[in-house]
Amino acid sequence: MGKEIERKYLIKKDEWQSYKQYSSVTGTKYCQGYIPTGNTTTVRLRTIDKQGYITIKGETTGYTRSEFEYPIPLEDAEEMLSTLCLKPLIEKIRYKVNQNDFTWEIDEFLGDNAGLIIAEVELESEDQQIDLPHWIDKEVNDKKYFNSSLAKYPYSQWKDKS
Repeated sequence: MGKEIERKYLIKKDEWQSYKQYSSVTGTKYCQGYIPTGNTTTVRLRTIDKQGYITIKGETTGYTRSEFEYPIPLEDAEEMLSTLCLKPLIEKIRYKVNQNDFTWEIDEFLGDNAGLIIAEVELESEDQQIDLPHWIDKEVNDKKYFNSSLAKYPYSQWKDKS
C-alpha cells in the first residue's frame, strides 16, 4: 500500500526569493483539481508539463495518509480538470530543492491562491528529524493548507493569512 508522510511549512518569502535567485532553481507549472467524493478520500487530477496524473489519497492521520498515483493521457487529465473538478483549479509553480539530505518541494501558488508559498518534505517516518533550511518560517499542520482545501476555500478569501 502507498503511504505518504509529509510535513508542510510556510516560507520566509524574502529569504526564499533571495535563495531562489542565488541558486538559480527553476520551477515547473502544475495545474490540478479535485473531484468531489463526499467522504475523506481525495481524488486529484493533475497536469505537469505534458503528462496527466490521477491520484487517490486517504484520510490523514498525524502526518501520514494512503496515496496512489498513476499517469494518464494528458488529454484525459485536461478534460477531467475542465468538466469534473471543483473550481477554482489549483495553479502553481513547483520548485524542487535538495538540501540537508531532503528534497523540498516549494509551491508558489497562482490565481486565487496567489501570495501563498508552502514548502513540503516527505519523510520515511513521522518521527524523522529534519534540519530546516534557513528560508523555512513555521510548520503548518492544518488541513486548510492542503491543496484540496485551497480548491474549496482559496487563500484570497482568508481573513487571517497565517
